[in-house]
Amino acid sequence: MLLESLAHSQLRAFLRSHGETQWPHHLTMARLVARALRLGRSALIQTGSQRWQYCLSYLIPALVDNTPVIIVTCESGQKYLLETQIPRLQKWLQTNKPIKVGFIPSHDNDFSGVMLISPQDWLEASLKRLDDFPLHITTLIDGADNLETWTREQLTTTIKHQHWDELINSFPQEAELIRNIRVKITKAIFNRPPNPYECYLIEEYETNLLINLLTKLATAKNLNPTIFKFWLQIQEKNQILWASVVRKTGQLTINISPADIATSLEKIWHQQAVVLIASFLENHKNAPIYRQKLGIDDVTCIKFSPNPNSECLELYLSEGLPLPNTSQFQSQLMEKLNFLLNLTTNLKKPAVLLIEDVPLKAIIGTKLAAEFGSRVRVETTNLPENGILVSGWDFWLATQSQLPIPQMLVIATLPIPSLENPLIAAIVTYYKRQRQDWFRMYLLPTALIKIQKAILPLRKTNSLISILDNRVNHRSYGRTILNTLEPCSKINYLDSNWFDLSD
Repeated sequence: MLLESLAHSQLRAFLRSHGETQWPHHLTMARLVARALRLGRSALIQTGSQRWQYCLSYLIPALVDNTPVIIVTCESGQKYLLETQIPRLQKWLQTNKPIKVGFIPSHDNDFSGVMLISPQDWLEASLKRLDDFPLHITTLIDGADNLETWTREQLTTTIKHQHWDELINSFPQEAELIRNIRVKITKAIFNRPPNPYECYLIEEYETNLLINLLTKLATAKNLNPTIFKFWLQIQEKNQILWASVVRKTGQLTINISPADIATSLEKIWHQQAVVLIASFLENHKNAPIYRQKLGIDDVTCIKFSPNPNSECLELYLSEGLPLPNTSQFQSQLMEKLNFLLNLTTNLKKPAVLLIEDVPLKAIIGTKLAAEFGSRVRVETTNLPENGILVSGWDFWLATQSQLPIPQMLVIATLPIPSLENPLIAAIVTYYKRQRQDWFRMYLLPTALIKIQKAILPLRKTNSLISILDNRVNHRSYGRTILNTLEPCSKINYLDSNWFDLSD
């Protein structure tokens, strides 16, 4: 029996036995994963759902196949698979396929199990092409919507406080020179005006100081591996060089990473078949922008949509507010927030307010606390039953699994990255130099992925999503953002009776 047919029949029997029919795309996805395992053909799948809904679809083909499989997933994903899904599937399937955490050396030719590995370890081994890492095993990447971030972090080299001390210890004859250059760079960075992102691009003056110092020291062939990697990287084209600071303590780190990650990743896609699994990447099923940014060639692409009957969002659009970049926005935003949050007084679930603008987030948090008292919390998981969480998008996405699903999610400002952030500005500059549409290639896709992640948990509840950023109504890309929220039911009027459903 072909693996596709075997996985299909086993999964169908399992779903019938356990009554798990909430996600309608299990069988289609399982056959696609099984096909990738059997033929070694790569695929890209947008599930439109959360891991706990779709993971059965790739686990059963992986467990019934008699060849090794690598599953790349974050620590929480590994824990969920190891403690919840894999044991019950192995028991039901009556299989005993070996499950290993961390990579198995390639000389272990007898291994035919499932290897669970973190994105960081997988990227390090794959990018460096480590000799003892098995490079030709079909790989499933669960959480591929985070792959760009994971890769940028992996390709970033950082000089910290201890690295300067190591330089001095390794080159005592140059101790004074090293100290002087460190002081000059630190002074130049801290003399710049504070910004809410606590980072600054390294300018030509500081860059030349670093290059001259490291070039001189590199001739002795005694550089710390991190410093040596930094020195090699700073000589390459299209690198972003920046400093991260903590002004209260005077701490400073210097970082470098490539603006383009496709060049580093594209060689990986030819080593083995890869199935990239994401909740959402783009509105287009072939995800052309995502694939271009990550250097992914022709692959089988499929995109599943949420169920319009059971996963339709309630979406409130406020059309009267001024745009976020106007002077009237803050005051009218507060009026609208007071109206919305006064409707939630008797709720037993929290309300979440998402603001991408860092200074505005702090201002709104303070003003709401004066109005609603201890109900209001800023970026914390310690919320009262009917709490009001004021949060940036990154904090909410990182912690939403630790909090109850909110009764109301208010999008005060869209998560379009700000050009006031020096790192964002540097990436945009790279796209401009390449004569590419930097908004459509970078800023908008980043926002769409964040929006989709934020609203996914609310699809199976009667929660309300309210968008107060009028750019969705008055900018050309607004339609693209609203399409991302489909299926949804748009409403333009609210009263307290709407929340009677919350009980």
